[in-house]
Amino acid sequence: MSERLRGLGVSPGVAMAPAWVIRAEFPNVPDRSVTAEEAESEVARLRAAADKVAADLQELGERVLQRAGVEESRIFDAQIEMVRDPELLGSVEALIRHSRLSAETAYEFKALEVRAVWAQSNSAFLRDRLADLHSIQLRMLHALLGSSDDEIWDLPSGEQVIIVARELSPGLTVQLDREHVVALISEEGTRTSHAAILAHSLGIPAVMGLRGALDRIPAGAMLLVDGTAGVVTVDPTHGELNDARVRISRRHRLELKLEAVLELPAESPDGERVAMLANVDLPDEIEAAIRLGAEGVGLLRTEFLVTGRSELPTEDEQVDYFRRVARAFTGRPIVIRSYDLGGDKFPVAFDAPGESNPFLGWRSIRVCLDEPELFRAQLRALLRAAVNADIRLMLPLVITVDEVRASRAMLAEEAARLAAAGIPAAATLPIGVMIETPAAVMIADHFAAESDFFSVGTNDLTQYTLAVDRGNARLADRFSTFHPAVVKLLAETVRAGKAQARPVSVCGEFASDPLGAILLTGLGYDTLSVAPPSIPVVKWLLRTIPAVERRAAAVIALQAATADDVKATLIDVLARHVDVRLFDEIGVVDPRGRG
Repeated sequence: MSERLRGLGVSPGVAMAPAWVIRAEFPNVPDRSVTAEEAESEVARLRAAADKVAADLQELGERVLQRAGVEESRIFDAQIEMVRDPELLGSVEALIRHSRLSAETAYEFKALEVRAVWAQSNSAFLRDRLADLHSIQLRMLHALLGSSDDEIWDLPSGEQVIIVARELSPGLTVQLDREHVVALISEEGTRTSHAAILAHSLGIPAVMGLRGALDRIPAGAMLLVDGTAGVVTVDPTHGELNDARVRISRRHRLELKLEAVLELPAESPDGERVAMLANVDLPDEIEAAIRLGAEGVGLLRTEFLVTGRSELPTEDEQVDYFRRVARAFTGRPIVIRSYDLGGDKFPVAFDAPGESNPFLGWRSIRVCLDEPELFRAQLRALLRAAVNADIRLMLPLVITVDEVRASRAMLAEEAARLAAAGIPAAATLPIGVMIETPAAVMIADHFAAESDFFSVGTNDLTQYTLAVDRGNARLADRFSTFHPAVVKLLAETVRAGKAQARPVSVCGEFASDPLGAILLTGLGYDTLSVAPPSIPVVKWLLRTIPAVERRAAAVIALQAATADDVKATLIDVLARHVDVRLFDEIGVVDPRGRG
């Protein structure tokens, strides 16, 4: 008898494979004492375990370097520092020598103590590092006990599996072997969590926020994952597997349609064209973006240059990365977002403050302007990389025109210094603002006078408009960019930008949603920046549905009272041109049950 579990569908697609369960729980450590004569040998055993774990992490980082890139591999540098932390190791050694505890007993005692302190801390930085702390403490205890830690690299050779975990941390996510991992399931996480965005970018079906997954899914059980509907079927019947195979076959036929539009523009049947750009989070997404028809980069995130690292990147490192992207997209626009630090993203080397509400605190442009040397190094790197390249600077979470003016002044100063030093660099860069708060929308006309372009970050705009934490799985059903209030703000933003002839685009995840793309283009957005795997689907839909029908749907959506009403209006348009049997395959769920 099969069992159906429901979570949040965060990355569309269907996959079938056995469950590979990663429990990541502390092993059972026996309470063992040692004699005074044995203490030093226990200290030596502790140090040997630290050396082994550090070597394992180094090897893991090298594998990630080969598969993903330099930026992703550096997350393990910080973990190695945590393993070798002299204060932590020193306190464990003291417990061994003075309390006569075995190495593993002393280490577990200290590990639990540190975890408790970090978990109760007001520091967003420490809370953000809990997953890394948990990971290295697990490795240390397994090394001391001589037991297996179920490394994700130990996947059965040649077999496909579906990962089931409590939480998909950045350190775990970057280890994905995409040939063997065909889907992801986690108890924690939402549609806008980093792991969800990464899964969507990689085209891996994923269901998150599935409570009790570890208790309800046995290791090795056959699973059927529907990343669109958010449904996981444990031990599916032959009928359910056959239905899934039909869907997979339907998906393959759809992919043939999508391949046919890869090299074509996103031009509607009635002649209106939309520019399709790509959001690039990881270096290995660059090639996929080009292959899937991106006309440029609408959002190049830069946080991976700093998060998880034990030291800040040099100016030259940044220049090399920006030039690498520019070479890949020669002659096409590249919009690079300045560091969007804060909230849940701070580098190890950064002295981050403890804040009770970090997402309303010191983050994004506020960090950049308050830490000018960090910001100026990035500005210089951008100017140097912009020689013979169409590089544009985008400022996140801007709420005042003074922030734009201060950024522009810093950019001009760094350009002058580079010129005085005889270093080849662009004289300036176009500066745009991310519209991510109701405050930014309300003064969008003033921003249009101070900046060169707008780009809407729909995740934060939705979060701040609805007062719903985008990372809270309990509130996931209340987080909807289709909410009428958000729709009205999207309409006002494009109106204000176009009133002063400023280009206005959307780079948030909403543009990757088929219904979102229909709504946005109906509202008047003529540039969308989406996750690379979404480019073909969105392009195909825009080429299929006349622009006049999208505009008419947007007018009706602006009068809607609920998010479901907005969706229903858009689905009516979609259903006139696309077979409802394809709704699941393109990630559309009809609130009325159709499709």
